[in-house]
Amino acid sequence: MTALTIACLASSFPAHAKEWTTIRFATDASYPPFESKAPNGSLVGFDIDLGNEICARIHARCVWIENSFDGMIPGLKARKFDAVLSSMTMTPKREEQIGFSVRLYNTGSRLIVAKGSNLQPTAESLAGKSVGVEQGTIQEIYARTCWEPKGTRVVAYQNQDQVYADLMSGRLDAVLQNQVQADLGFLKTPRGANFTFAGTALNDPKILGKGTGIGMRKEDTDLKADIDDAIAGMLRDGTYLKIAKKYFDFNIYGE
Repeated sequence: MTALTIACLASSFPAHAKEWTTIRFATDASYPPFESKAPNGSLVGFDIDLGNEICARIHARCVWIENSFDGMIPGLKARKFDAVLSSMTMTPKREEQIGFSVRLYNTGSRLIVAKGSNLQPTAESLAGKSVGVEQGTIQEIYARTCWEPKGTRVVAYQNQDQVYADLMSGRLDAVLQNQVQADLGFLKTPRGANFTFAGTALNDPKILGKGTGIGMRKEDTDLKADIDDAIAGMLRDGTYLKIAKKYFDFNIYGE
């Protein structure tokens, strides 16, 4: 058999995809009910349960790496971890840098204010006011794009707990946040008793995206295929719904 024949035969078969025996997921554990720490220090939450189920279906070992949200994409590109599973919304800007899985769920963004406040999620209402956001989030991008040029003071924090702490202390007038996390992780807890949503959910697909996915490097198409297959299987056999019902009494997946 000639070298040319061997080369032709080899080219007729697809290259072997990488077998992912370990998946290193990055997460920011300040975001209940999606990801947070239990009293014993273990990671818990909807995203954590989804990730562990995905690993089980791929027959891979899950390794969870805590990371600040604003460092997720740089850390992923630097190969500090293999994927980001931390309530990361899929936006056109992020898709320029990394790839995403199929959609995991869909949530919106809303403004949180003190009860009795007349503030609304508009540039006019928030002029001269301080609005807290978590660094690197779509909420920070929205506030800096739409409100800051018209006089809003946008204050970014390393994690969500710090945002809420300054809201409760009065150092912030409002907070812009994922509405599900804000509702279940703050407003329906004792520390959020004096606060409420203002106005309705914001709608700007270009900045706020169209759903949450698992972030991955664009070149890791084999990992994306495995994860997408696992998510499809979870949706098909009811496992996704079973996990979701532990945390939510509504359809978190979205339309």
